[in-house]
Amino acid sequence: MALHVRGVLLPDDEVRDIWLDGDRVTFDPVPGAETIADGGFVLPGLTDAHCHIGIARGGAPITSLDQARELARTDRDAGVLAIRDAGSPYPYPELDDEPDLPRLARAGQHVAPPKRYLRDIGVEVGAAEVAATVAAQAAVGNGWVKLVGDWIDRGVGDLAPAWDADTMTAAVRAAHAAGVRAAVHTFSESAVEIMVRAGVDSVEHGTGLSLDLIDLMARQGTALVPTMINIRTFGGIAEQARARFPGYADHMLALRDRFPEVVRAAYEAGVPIYVGTDAGGGIDHGLAAEEMLLLHEQAGMSTLDVLAAASWGARAWLGFPGLVEGGLADLVVYPEDPRRDLRVVRTPSRIILRGQVIR
Repeated sequence: MALHVRGVLLPDDEVRDIWLDGDRVTFDPVPGAETIADGGFVLPGLTDAHCHIGIARGGAPITSLDQARELARTDRDAGVLAIRDAGSPYPYPELDDEPDLPRLARAGQHVAPPKRYLRDIGVEVGAAEVAATVAAQAAVGNGWVKLVGDWIDRGVGDLAPAWDADTMTAAVRAAHAAGVRAAVHTFSESAVEIMVRAGVDSVEHGTGLSLDLIDLMARQGTALVPTMINIRTFGGIAEQARARFPGYADHMLALRDRFPEVVRAAYEAGVPIYVGTDAGGGIDHGLAAEEMLLLHEQAGMSTLDVLAAASWGARAWLGFPGLVEGGLADLVVYPEDPRRDLRVVRTPSRIILRGQVIR
């Protein structure tokens, strides 16, 4: 049955009638449609642009499709109706069109340096194999590859780039040659500089960004997915590492402490910013609203821009049309205006996914 929703449509800020005819949006009346919301504020479904439904709580790979489904439904029930899985050790292409799960933009497995990343998560390869591995992982995902740009190097006792600059630059070229976009995990100053100058499509975390690099990202249109909720965990990471790697511990704390100003500078420079939680492993699923609040409260993003970063802007970036004629029938309804009080995004009153009522 077709559905009918009436409310203030954002970002248009107009009271609109919306009909959902199957998985299609139309503004032309559909006879016999059931009205399931009359009033409130309507947004295209939220997006978590850095999420891992292939990684279980604690950091181990999932072992079944049912585990992935459970994690995806946790995000869905918080209003997240599109996910970019930024690297999964478990393949699940069968879930791309599953009717009660969020829409999925997927990377394959992380491409990581040998013995310097999370156990069993990445494909660990030396410099000579990186470009070919990127091409192979491009075929496993559906539009993205994920590169691990840095991690702790125990030989130097601190963060260090995963490979040499030429190899990392070639990895980005290999992704683009395969017709996909490249996302890169970076914490350090050195790795993020290599990858931004190489033309990577999105910087994940980006704690080491400088003002010069931020300006370059703005000119290039390079996206930043800050995962501020993840960066708050750096204190625990530093504490665990301090006895053996005090320099690394101090570095991680310094990166954490300056990060709100880094994100603020990126926002003010016009860098495209999208909401991502890094859910999976150490971050619980279903926390996109908390990441939105951090972007507003700590990085100074306006409530409207945060909503764009989590909804219509992020969906457009990932290729999932919003609430436009012929768009996809994903929406959330809030009882009050989230532009006035962003905390409203914690409690959607209606969630519609693929034209079906979730709540």
